[in-house]
Amino acid sequence: MKPLPSLIDRLQQGSVIGAEGYLFELERRGYLKAGAFVPEVVIDFPDAVKQLHREFLRAGSDIMLAFTYYGHREKMKTIGREDELEELNHKAVKIAKEIAAEGDALVAGNISNTWVYDHKHHGETAPKAYRIFEEQVRWAMDEGVDFVLAETIDSLGEAQEALKAVKQFDLPSVIMLSSIGEVTRDGYTYPEACRRLEEAGADVVGLNCTRGPATMLPIVAEIRDAVKCHVAAVPVTYRTTPEQPTFQSLKEPGKERAFPIELDPFEHTRSEMATFARDCKKLGVNYIGTCCGAGPHHVRAIAETLGRTVPASRYSPDLSQHAMLGNNVQEHNKRDMGKWKD
Repeated sequence: MKPLPSLIDRLQQGSVIGAEGYLFELERRGYLKAGAFVPEVVIDFPDAVKQLHREFLRAGSDIMLAFTYYGHREKMKTIGREDELEELNHKAVKIAKEIAAEGDALVAGNISNTWVYDHKHHGETAPKAYRIFEEQVRWAMDEGVDFVLAETIDSLGEAQEALKAVKQFDLPSVIMLSSIGEVTRDGYTYPEACRRLEEAGADVVGLNCTRGPATMLPIVAEIRDAVKCHVAAVPVTYRTTPEQPTFQSLKEPGKERAFPIELDPFEHTRSEMATFARDCKKLGVNYIGTCCGAGPHHVRAIAETLGRTVPASRYSPDLSQHAMLGNNVQEHNKRDMGKWKD
């Protein structure tokens, strides 16, 4: 069997789509708890994870990301299941590999911010973060991932520890920062932080989570100008604004906050996410993805606007067939058309 093109080969040939959003989507479906946000669903309901992988694959994702986000030692402690940590990590990659084989997707190991790193105490906390990263990467490599994606890391120092763990195993790396403020927690602009990660050997650098397309793209454009390597843009699917630049800051009048479980009014449409993908392509950003809030319909819209026909395209909307909005509205229904079209 001919080996699949690598991540770097695919990026050199064009755009790569990386669907994420497992945590929020599986919480919405009732398979994990908001608050803890630990991927225990991998152990308890593996078929639910397989189904979401399959939906993202059919929608056009080139990457099956093992659902080990927050599946690390520190977070597993919070739900009293640290003894199942290794089982969860191995099982998550096996599930991702099983579904990836149904198409031509690559399999990515996944590591994320540890919550133990503190840039003000780098010497003390960096080794702790590294140990968390290293064991997850080692388990992912044991299962045969194609590369490792590190994400939602808001300090350059912690991102460097993640990259160090990936490079120890000679795996390709995608390192994505989370931009809560105007600079990283340890005071670097995002272009500068990404430049330093590139110099340290990262294959792809960029941003994920926290910001929606409107507030992420301007920073991504600066990153694209600052580095020579491939760049990733993986936003949440929420309508962030200059006044409320992150989905953590979104709120409706008279309400304290929408994050994390009242975000529905801020959800982007599929066509808005398609516009985001086109904007990325214009910038020369070719690792394009989705993060918290995303569903397969967003991913399909991105794939189709990038010129692809994917398995789920069989069921893409065709409103010409609609009984009230279509081309063959029956005479007795036409009296209602004014109400529908106003």
